[in-house]
Amino acid sequence: MKILFILHDPPYGTERAYNGIRLAGALSRREETEVRIFLFGDAVGCAIRGHQLPNGYYRLDRMLESTVRHGAEICCCGTCMDARGITDEMLLPAARRSSLEEVADWTLWADKIISF
Repeated sequence: MKILFILHDPPYGTERAYNGIRLAGALSRREETEVRIFLFGDAVGCAIRGHQLPNGYYRLDRMLESTVRHGAEICCCGTCMDARGITDEMLLPAARRSSLEEVADWTLWADKIISF
């Protein structure tokens, strides 16, 4: 099964991105699934490397990298990155800048779409 996750919320402040990435991670570990994650809006911040967090906070960067180790792909909306001053160099190695055209292709590719 091919599953597309679309995330919109910021990395911290709500738990929507956290729960979306958790579910994507769980599904990416299953042999019968292919997972892709597209980050829109404030969710592009989830793919920034080097967040400085207090002890005890969940680390979305590590969670995203784990999904990639299990075969997932991660893309970030380039327009959303530009609007927030996020450069390609700021992204995790596991994530890349993308476009509306690519997420449109991914939407057609997917058997299921899950939005957080």
